[in-house]
Amino acid sequence: MNSQQGTDRYNKKKEAIIAAAAGILNRRGVRGMTLADVAASVDLITTSVTYYFKKKEDLAVACYLRGIERFDTLITGALPQADPPQRLLKFLESYLDLHRRIREGEEAPIAVFNDIRALKEPHLPIVGRAYGQFFRKVRSLFRSPGYEWLDRRIATARTHMVMEQLYWSVTWLPRYDLDDYPRIRDRMFDIMAFGVAPAGAQWRPARLPDPSVIGDNAQDSLRETFLTAATRLINQRGYRGASVEKISQQLNVTKGSFYHHNDAKDDLVVECFERTFEFMRRVQSAALVEPGDYWKKISSAAATLIEFQLSERGPLLRSSALSALPEYIRLNMVERANRVSERFAAMISDGVAQGSIRAVDPYIAAQMLNATLNAASDLAFTIPDVVAAEAPALYARPMLMGVFSR
Repeated sequence: MNSQQGTDRYNKKKEAIIAAAAGILNRRGVRGMTLADVAASVDLITTSVTYYFKKKEDLAVACYLRGIERFDTLITGALPQADPPQRLLKFLESYLDLHRRIREGEEAPIAVFNDIRALKEPHLPIVGRAYGQFFRKVRSLFRSPGYEWLDRRIATARTHMVMEQLYWSVTWLPRYDLDDYPRIRDRMFDIMAFGVAPAGAQWRPARLPDPSVIGDNAQDSLRETFLTAATRLINQRGYRGASVEKISQQLNVTKGSFYHHNDAKDDLVVECFERTFEFMRRVQSAALVEPGDYWKKISSAAATLIEFQLSERGPLLRSSALSALPEYIRLNMVERANRVSERFAAMISDGVAQGSIRAVDPYIAAQMLNATLNAASDLAFTIPDVVAAEAPALYARPMLMGVFSR
């Protein structure tokens, strides 16, 4: 075997390992992936995998970097288009074509970026720098004559929202046949570009009641403190990265005190999800009885939930935590999450019938709204100086009125 053949064989095996690891990473997160599982999936022994990647964190970094490279290729192909709307359409079209090829088995899966923060030094900065460069390239999609009013801060928020639509779509695209992808592209682009607001709509959401209001009971207050701290840590570090020790440290209590209030970590995670779904249900219910049409109801619900994400009682638990949950928990939580989306879909459908919401696909619009609400907890990382009161106009408004709306 000559050196070129040896190099080709090495690279082929390395790519197979990265492809296998990406699928496992998506299901179990960084902490749940093991080199042994990856090795078994490509018919190797663990020590053979360590020849390519000494630690599982090295392999996770390779998966994330490869995913970033593939997304970078998509936006690079879209940027030569004439203006921002055409660039966005091309980017979306290229992404859906890639997703189709992955579903057909023509390409390896892409590692989703949900669990990047579970990485530590020195691995996290490596991925962070690569993702930052990619994100700035996507943001340049908005750079064009006539769009000067889209300053860096506004463009950053809208880029974040656009990317979250693609990341979240992997959860709902499998319900469609591959033949439907051209129609999905058109409907997603229509919602991204023009939102759901009717012509002439104004952004004047009502302030709905705080969904987290609890009684004066000291035990309830303590429980809420536990759940808020746990939610923040899980959002930051992922399900497996938020250990009992770290949750206890954040609350400044002993590990024994944690178990006095919680039977097990899984029970606490379930309660965090239940808290999130209950808060969203309360806001939806409050919006439905709010005077006004469905545009007012939906914009008020979105504004309230996004402002809550950045409040002292926030955030909501990110749905990305679902991917690393044990299966017996995950299935039940996915069903609950779907109920929230279906309620938004019903509100959008009623609005379309009423004429107060544009004629959009209610299911896709609800999923895209859910993605926006879900990702709002990350705004503080993306735009460090953002405050809760301005977040709805900065983030919810472009989702509901279109990313190119002023």
